[in-house]
Amino acid sequence: MTEQKMDHPSHPHQLLRCFGRMISPCNACGDEHSGTFYQCTTCSWFKIHLDCALLPTKLLIQKYTNESFSHPHLLNLACSFPHIERKSKFYPRCRVCEVAFNSYKWHYRCDRCWYYIHVKCATSRSEAFMSVLMHAGLGKTNKNFKDEDHPNLIKCPFPDESCNLLKNLFINRGELNLKTQIDGAIFNHQDPLVLFDTKASLLNVSVSLHDPMRKVELLCDGCVRPIMDLPFYKCYQDHCGFVLHEWCTKLPSEIQNHHDHPEHPLVLLPKVPTKSFGMFLCKLCWLYSNGFAYGCVKCGYYIDINCAFIPDVITHDAHPDHLLRRFKGSIDISERYCKACNFEVEEDHLGFHCPTCDFYMHTECALLLPSTMRHKYDKHPLILRYDPAENHDGEYFCEICEDELNPRYWFYHCSTCDSSMHTSCAPLILQCEQSTYSEDLDDPRPFFKFINVKFGGTHYVRDHPHPVTYVQGLEADGRCIVCNKPLQFNAIFKCSECHFVCHFRCVRVSSPVPAICAT
Repeated sequence: MTEQKMDHPSHPHQLLRCFGRMISPCNACGDEHSGTFYQCTTCSWFKIHLDCALLPTKLLIQKYTNESFSHPHLLNLACSFPHIERKSKFYPRCRVCEVAFNSYKWHYRCDRCWYYIHVKCATSRSEAFMSVLMHAGLGKTNKNFKDEDHPNLIKCPFPDESCNLLKNLFINRGELNLKTQIDGAIFNHQDPLVLFDTKASLLNVSVSLHDPMRKVELLCDGCVRPIMDLPFYKCYQDHCGFVLHEWCTKLPSEIQNHHDHPEHPLVLLPKVPTKSFGMFLCKLCWLYSNGFAYGCVKCGYYIDINCAFIPDVITHDAHPDHLLRRFKGSIDISERYCKACNFEVEEDHLGFHCPTCDFYMHTECALLLPSTMRHKYDKHPLILRYDPAENHDGEYFCEICEDELNPRYWFYHCSTCDSSMHTSCAPLILQCEQSTYSEDLDDPRPFFKFINVKFGGTHYVRDHPHPVTYVQGLEADGRCIVCNKPLQFNAIFKCSECHFVCHFRCVRVSSPVPAICAT
């Protein structure tokens, strides 16, 4: 039998049962209900529906949802969510429907994690929990495609840094038929390239596989991805750092009818001929690269070799069981905010989206952020997370740049050490003191801004007698001697013999070896 009066912790005054059935908004959940209500006799505006009045103070949501979505810990009923608290938690959204919270509405929360959920979603009292099919929530979705219809479907994220589209497309999956030596001239390199296919072949040369834990960096000159496994090709000159993945030697010489530039064929270019030092801005991901490119010299159109093979559809663990289709940002959609970084997929950018859900991603976020990352600051693999970590109720701080981290957006996390890193900071291996996420406000990308650039090497520039090195600028490097603008976070040339330092865009290209240096 329903009590006529009720003392409820959500309100300081006693509540009285309203006689008769009524239709009214509920102050607890915010929805309109029909049925029995309790009303405060002092505050006439305060009414809560019977179902909300009887909500359990503690709840394990698997019992209510058939594991359509779940959380391992007991949730506690909270009758308010003050603005100052929501601000400190980066304005969290419901983990099921992804709708924001109201300061005065009830919700369930986990005291051990950053897990918050509307009462109606937690209890499945209505069809609200089915909104996982309409929003980019973290609940389970029903599979909307057949595997046999997509035999070559790319599944993202890739398992580690060494994997990319090219490895999926061009690696010889059968018995490897590799040449022990290939002509470097076809890749605009003057010396032959030698195959390294066994660990024994590495013993007598000064080259080691890419290993973040030992601060060893070995990047392919083609795709600029780490070389972490055998086989690969390297220039036979021991002092030369020119290396290629095995699959990067199998790239087609040209691409016909590319989806973004169908007017002319795109030709494989080991170095973009019209750009200084081969550095160019990719027309699809809008990231700088000095690796191989596919380009149309006539139109001045260049894209990096990874972007050249972006597929029509992929799947991603952040939105499992639904196909994500490639789209151009110019399609008529009012909001195209990437679920990884919360930045808009702009009109001239490519992205992936789920046609049946409110889910959008930059192609770069989908393809450049692997599921695991190794870093010298943590002895365990770091896992890519799409939501706050379980059993972590404190604040989040990046171990690299030491800035506060918003766990609503993707980040890397070690649950063993309880450490976290921005996705843009995690790949930094040799320059860990550089922050590229929160401080570089001109380019707030969710990944290392020079992820497609291979630094290092010896170069020569006009009007300077010494060789210079290609690096990323630090705060200590000061200002460019040409334009007097700060060098931090930018690609720069730096001389180890004097104080010469400038942006790569400010320098003038010289002949390979100036006469003054030819000694």
